[in-house]
Amino acid sequence: MPWVVSPSRGCCPRAGAGAGQPPAPRGCRRCLPKSPSRKGLGRTRSPSRPLPPPSRDPRGSPTVSPLRGPGDRAPPALSPPDVTGPAASRSCCGMEPGARLCLSLCLAAVLPAPGCRGAQGRLAYKLLHDLFANYSSALRPVEDTDRALNVTLQVTLSQIIDMDERNQVLTSYLWVRQTWLDAHLTWDKDGYGGIDSIRIPSSYVWRPDIILYNNADEHFGGSMETNVVLRSDGRIMWDSPAITKSSCKVDVSYFPFDGQRCRLTFGSWTHNGNQIDLRNQLDSGDLRDFVENVEWEVLGMPATRNVITYGCCSEPYPDVTYTLLLRRRASFYIFNLLLPCIMVSFLAPLGFYLPADSGEKVSLGVTVLLALTVFQLLVAESMPPSESVPLIGKYYIATMTMITASTALTIFIMNVHHCGPGARAVPPWARRLILHHLARLCCVYEVGESCKGPQRASGGRASVGDAGGPGESPGEGQAGTEVRGCPWDHCLCHHDALLRNVGYIAGCFRRQRANQRRTGEWKKVAKVMDRFFMWVFFLMVFLMSVLVLGNAA
Repeated sequence: MPWVVSPSRGCCPRAGAGAGQPPAPRGCRRCLPKSPSRKGLGRTRSPSRPLPPPSRDPRGSPTVSPLRGPGDRAPPALSPPDVTGPAASRSCCGMEPGARLCLSLCLAAVLPAPGCRGAQGRLAYKLLHDLFANYSSALRPVEDTDRALNVTLQVTLSQIIDMDERNQVLTSYLWVRQTWLDAHLTWDKDGYGGIDSIRIPSSYVWRPDIILYNNADEHFGGSMETNVVLRSDGRIMWDSPAITKSSCKVDVSYFPFDGQRCRLTFGSWTHNGNQIDLRNQLDSGDLRDFVENVEWEVLGMPATRNVITYGCCSEPYPDVTYTLLLRRRASFYIFNLLLPCIMVSFLAPLGFYLPADSGEKVSLGVTVLLALTVFQLLVAESMPPSESVPLIGKYYIATMTMITASTALTIFIMNVHHCGPGARAVPPWARRLILHHLARLCCVYEVGESCKGPQRASGGRASVGDAGGPGESPGEGQAGTEVRGCPWDHCLCHHDALLRNVGYIAGCFRRQRANQRRTGEWKKVAKVMDRFFMWVFFLMVFLMSVLVLGNAA
């Protein structure tokens, strides 16, 4: 391969292009093999061995065989070589040497060296080894054992999973943050490469035994084992999620328009107030990440700190109590329990409006009573067995009592309606009170009468009938007078047999009309009573519905 010498340096004579030209001197540092390929840069050939023919790479550029003799060595790269020909006008990256040097300096200033990351990792490992060389997680981390360790608690409510009213258990998803100062885990961050905080498993350090006092979980599971954040000043922050089941006293007096107050009490189980001073970080629980519940609306979560002395111990025990204020969303229960009950209740008074001869008055009352019983059982299944009866339960009981009374009154009124011919006549007080006053008040009138006009006096008809005999009209009485006063010589009525037969027939008609009139009066009494009790029961259902909604508001 021919050797090319820079004309400006002049250290070697310019070699020819032929194959028989002598090679350049070995000690010349300015002479490089002329090759447009990057693979041949920086390599020299032994002058005692003939040069192999150049080979071609897949791109078509000639390359130099990598074989060298025993005495061959690469020339030291003290400075960029001067190259003539096509490669002399540009570098391998297509940039000028000055620009390439500037780019290299910029990259070296921006990108960290690989050894820096390794140094940080080794320093963190050394820090962890130095911190826990003589550390014990079983002892309270204080310099003075007579002083209390301050522990700060903060609870974030994430979700209300379930509220079991029957068993009085609230299941919730919480994020619990505990912060305290460990006097044995401090370091100088300048001595460890500026490391200010590390994250280590929570089992490595001492942790306060803060538990939920009113826990109702049969497994008694605690918080999840998560990492803690340890800072150079010894402050430890432990964030752990937890699904808790807490006991909650449920008051269902105003169900389904009720509100509940569930308490979550956190405190140390073995350390008293002289050893751990537990305090709440904020005045209320954090509700910014709360997931809305379809049944309960969260009104607030205030936090209070209490110091209680129990009967077992003389030392005070501080705790932090979060009171969860809940209000039930009553739309589901209004449309599925309350409105059907109100509509069924309004069917009960309509039983009085049915005609007595239809035979369905008692059947309607019994059917409505059975429907309300089913609704009452549905409410009783979801309520806890307690002495306080819920508001909707009271409404159901009052409605069932009213329907039972209406069914009993319907049976009594039907008995009055079906009074036969052997019944006594309507008493004068009942005729005056029911047939006169209540009939006009309830707008009960016969065919041809009006509730606004004067009614026919039944007593007047009875007095007239009594004057001419029971069931006898005035015309019949006058006809009888004419028969008794007819002359013997112009009428055949003087025959005794004919007179007896006519008197018998007239008596039968009079008795029949008297029985019909007496039966009609009792039927009218039953009709007036039906109409009166219908309006009374309608008013009672309306007042009970308004009372229930008023108490709910």
